[in-house]
Amino acid sequence: MASGYIFNLKKYAVHDGPGIRTTVFMQGCPLNCWWCHNPESRPRVNSNFSTPEAHNCLRPYYRKIPYKIAWKVSVKELMRELRKDLIFYEESGGGVTFSGGEPLMQPEFLSQLLRNCKNENIHTAVDTSGYADWLLFKNILPVVDLFLFDLKIIDQTQHKKYVGVSNKKILDNLENLFKEDNKIYIRIPLIPGITDTVNNLHQIADFLKQYHKIERIDLLPFNAMGVDKYKKLNRKHKLTKFHHQSDKELKQIQAIFEPYGFDVNIGG
Repeated sequence: MASGYIFNLKKYAVHDGPGIRTTVFMQGCPLNCWWCHNPESRPRVNSNFSTPEAHNCLRPYYRKIPYKIAWKVSVKELMRELRKDLIFYEESGGGVTFSGGEPLMQPEFLSQLLRNCKNENIHTAVDTSGYADWLLFKNILPVVDLFLFDLKIIDQTQHKKYVGVSNKKILDNLENLFKEDNKIYIRIPLIPGITDTVNNLHQIADFLKQYHKIERIDLLPFNAMGVDKYKKLNRKHKLTKFHHQSDKELKQIQAIFEPYGFDVNIGG
């Protein structure tokens, strides 16, 4: 049975899909977003990436650990932890969300976890940047109940600048997910002056209008929660100004999408 690396485990999460959930934050990310609030997730897993307490893999969940450390856990061990909250999943219509980083960076680990959850009737969600080979998505389609799909920037040049990669693969994967009739929530991080511009938001709305099966769109207000992490990791944060959108600004952004008939929510 596969093992993998996670850097956080969040219980009683209510913003990562329906109901009360456990969110598993998986190590590794192929992107380089200027605003990333989980910079500790970026390093890709390799043979040198380990924790001194690998024999007691979930102990770091119960105490603070350095941001640069992820820990190795087997599917069996992690499933044992996830089952502890079955009553909350069942009563609230919740389940388990696999996030990151990018969970598809560890495809075999993710696949086995999803299949184990499905076998135990636990609702599954995958929070993804969309940046992965389509075959990796296709492999997990039968065992994913919901995709939380990030959509940041439509303009190719701007996407490369602020995210570090082309968005072609992301947009192609989104189209394929809709063709396969998957349940999808679109999530748009509202980064001041980057993703929350009127031009970008209209471009996103115009792009999404071709898809009639969008369950909902979640607008994620900007927060600076990751700034202290950069300091602890001795890294420079690329954003130099931090502006938190007001309620009025968020309502104005929400109004851009509503004429298209989307169910638009502020927050996850």
